[in-house]
Amino acid sequence: MHPTFNYPDTSLNFKFGTVKLLDYQNRWTELEASDNPFATVVMVHLKTQQTTKKIEERKTWKFSLIRRLYELGLQEKDIRNLYRFIDWVMILPEALEAEFWQDFKQFEQERSMSYITTGERIGYERGKQEQGQNIILRQLQKRVGELPEEVTKEVQALSLEDLEALGEALLDFTATDDLLNWLQAHR
Repeated sequence: MHPTFNYPDTSLNFKFGTVKLLDYQNRWTELEASDNPFATVVMVHLKTQQTTKKIEERKTWKFSLIRRLYELGLQEKDIRNLYRFIDWVMILPEALEAEFWQDFKQFEQERSMSYITTGERIGYERGKQEQGQNIILRQLQKRVGELPEEVTKEVQALSLEDLEALGEALLDFTATDDLLNWLQAHR
């Protein structure tokens, strides 16, 4: 590729090299031996293409390629950025993604490295839970009136699953006693 720009008495010529990533299929051992972060990018691209119709295999490769980031001893910010790239490219169906996360959380715990993305995901889940709590508390106040502080704390302590169940049940509440009875049954 040779784009050229010409102005009166001036010219500028750029020359760009090209790389065909598919050419690296036969150089997998070389990619594995490399500590260059771009080798991981190429590996992700190749394995994503190779597992288009082999989703279970993609899950295995996704785990392996992310684990490789730790094994290379990269800096935290590089691991985080490459991790996000892998997660973005190697998309899994929801059920397999959940399995992947379970496996990956266990891996992080074993390596005592929960500082990376599990922490971010837990933060996201907590934010989602807090948002759910706030919505449920507002709906309860509209439905049954102002709630005592201890009842508010009890609602805030519910799991996301119980919050969802309460969100459905509160549609039938007419008084605070309905809420108290529901909470008693779900302790």
